[in-house]
Amino acid sequence: MKDNPNLLKKAAALKYIHTEDRAPKVIAKGRGAVAEKIVNIAKKSGIPLKEDRDLVEILSALDLYQEIPPELYRAVVEVLKFVYTISKKNMPIVKT
Repeated sequence: MKDNPNLLKKAAALKYIHTEDRAPKVIAKGRGAVAEKIVNIAKKSGIPLKEDRDLVEILSALDLYQEIPPELYRAVVEVLKFVYTISKKNMPIVKT
């Protein structure tokens, strides 16, 4: 029995360096085994993950290394806020 392509897991990865990029870019995307690999690499690298089926559908339609369109800024800002919040919580505290 073949997997229903509509039920396969999907993933997309964004990259954004505020001093270099005008907008976040899609740097990886895939479904099924490729999506699992993207998720596993993120987990092993300590990159926070955020599930958003609607957003991943839209991001998956973009070309690799394409900047996200302005229509997605608000949704991606919410993801970035989540990631920065999680990252801050996981950062070690250094006292002098």
